[in-house]
Amino acid sequence: MAVDAVTVTILGATGSIGTSALDVMARHPGRFRVRALTGHRNIGLLAQQCRRFRPELAVVADAQAASALREQLGAACGDIQILYGEDGLEYAAGSGADITVAAIVGAAGLRPALRAVADGGRILLANKESLVMAGALFMDAVARSGATLLPLDSEHNAVFQCLPGNFSRARPVDSGVTRVLLTASGGPFRATPRSELEQVTPEQACAHPNWSMGRKISVDSATLMNKGLEVIEASWLFGIDADHLDVVVHPQSIVHSLVEYVDGTMLAQMSNPDMRTPIAHALGWPERLEAGVTPLDLVGLGRLDFGAPDHDRFPCLGLAYQALRAGGSAPAVLNAANEEAVSAFLDQCLPFTGIATVIETALECAETVDLTGIDALLAVDGAARRVARDAIARAGAAQ
Repeated sequence: MAVDAVTVTILGATGSIGTSALDVMARHPGRFRVRALTGHRNIGLLAQQCRRFRPELAVVADAQAASALREQLGAACGDIQILYGEDGLEYAAGSGADITVAAIVGAAGLRPALRAVADGGRILLANKESLVMAGALFMDAVARSGATLLPLDSEHNAVFQCLPGNFSRARPVDSGVTRVLLTASGGPFRATPRSELEQVTPEQACAHPNWSMGRKISVDSATLMNKGLEVIEASWLFGIDADHLDVVVHPQSIVHSLVEYVDGTMLAQMSNPDMRTPIAHALGWPERLEAGVTPLDLVGLGRLDFGAPDHDRFPCLGLAYQALRAGGSAPAVLNAANEEAVSAFLDQCLPFTGIATVIETALECAETVDLTGIDALLAVDGAARRVARDAIARAGAAQ
């Protein structure tokens, strides 16, 4: 092992982002050394990762999961420290790694991501909810710590790659940027009549045509809420307001985002739909790393299609824009209600079309306030979840 190997902590190592990051790292022996891996309850996969990458620390959900991990590792446990719970997550996030991959899904990833930011290293952010819920708090923390924040979402990483060297999120217009366009595949139901969406099953919603993702993000992609969350994330990352952030449906998922300039130029980042591309870019930045991704065959593709999103069939996208324009706590309310609604849909307690209805109800009931800190944010989050659960219960009683 090289003495100067870059140390990496992966928060959410057993998810699709975490496994892809480890795949890229394994292609560059001696360049990276794993400091910590977290895996919640996927003990079998985490044990495999621990045996292969030999982290200093592994973190799981609770004491029972920790015991199961120790049992699976056996003698291979060696010097690996095993912790659990929120305290264990924050300890891993603050382990002083050169790079921290923040890939825990949903609101649960916020505190660990903020802890990693406080260390001032390089943060590879795949947890978009951190910026949706707490954009101002998160970006203020980045500024205070001097951390380097690089986006891992394919769309935001694409924007980052297309921005000029003199870009400043404080004054985007000074670098000639006039508009950012995020592409959306349209999900599995882009051609499905609205009348048929009521009957969509969780299995159908999770069958994304282009990407292999977890169940929650797959449902978000199917409702276009994932793109709405990405619009809010992009606004915070790049200092672009809602009027200069557009979404364009691109079924092939080859063009990942575009940046438009004042002179009429539009730059696009293109690659096959494989998360190892943005991960390799962020791990190696400013260098380029081999990622194991199949190169594009433009002749074989033959064509690239683009279209406008259907806000009537997919109202979640419009609700995200509404929350972004309202500002304050509205995006946090949006995120909390969406998490509750998606969970209810996956548990077959809410129809697919009910997801947007629950979110709209929460936004209507919530008072938009400025967030002064993490405690205020969590209070807003909790209140929004209670409203969402009430709306879900009413929807279930009406069926």
